[in-house]
Amino acid sequence: MTRQREIRPVPHGTVPRTAMVMAAGLGKRMRPLTATRPKPLVEVAGKALIDHVFDRLQRAGIERAVVNVHYLADTLQAHVTDRYPGIDVVISDERARLMETGGGLVQARDLLGTAPVLVVNSDNLWIDGPVDAIRLLASRWDDDAMDALLLMVPLARAHNHGGTGDFYLAADGRISSRRKPGCVAPFAYTGIQIIHPRLIADWPEGPFSTNLFWDRAIAEGRAYGQVHQGLWFDVGTPGAIPKTEAFLAGG
Repeated sequence: MTRQREIRPVPHGTVPRTAMVMAAGLGKRMRPLTATRPKPLVEVAGKALIDHVFDRLQRAGIERAVVNVHYLADTLQAHVTDRYPGIDVVISDERARLMETGGGLVQARDLLGTAPVLVVNSDNLWIDGPVDAIRLLASRWDDDAMDALLLMVPLARAHNHGGTGDFYLAADGRISSRRKPGCVAPFAYTGIQIIHPRLIADWPEGPFSTNLFWDRAIAEGRAYGQVHQGLWFDVGTPGAIPKTEAFLAGG
């Protein structure tokens, strides 16, 4: 299925006005903490994961945030409604069916507008380096060359991350390929990216992963990566929480 819409570019380096916060997952790896609350409301260092994300969105100047909901949707929607000064929060309702990341983008497409959008997972936590990470990502965005720009972290600095990396980057920042079987890739995806709505096209029916859109952009040479200059924590399991809090407490 293809949906044609008017697409407008934005000036180079402009922080997107709109973000999509991926918050609809079941949080299975975070059980038993998610038995009675959605994963984005699990607390790290005294604050819900999704509140950490919105702190960063506010600091970067994001004006509008689309939050998708599914598991314990009423609880999550009540938490994010009228909570973040300066940000208009809109709900993308997946109560009837969890659409996964790619399907979530499709379902929210009419809420995202026609300019590049920041997309952020709600289950990670990052600390900015010398430059605000969102502003750094926006400064690298090139509307003529890119359909997707992923914030990545060197695998050695991917705290609590048990994977073997995700991508290889060329010298110009282009994503040259995914991790090869049996090998380690030098960069892990942080769950933070800018995409252009033109990437949301020719989608399958039902739930599917954003990997479909990424693979298309990689094949066309229009997927890039930006290396994060600060800290990043994968907070996907209960055991990752005290490790992250101990690291943060130690400065």
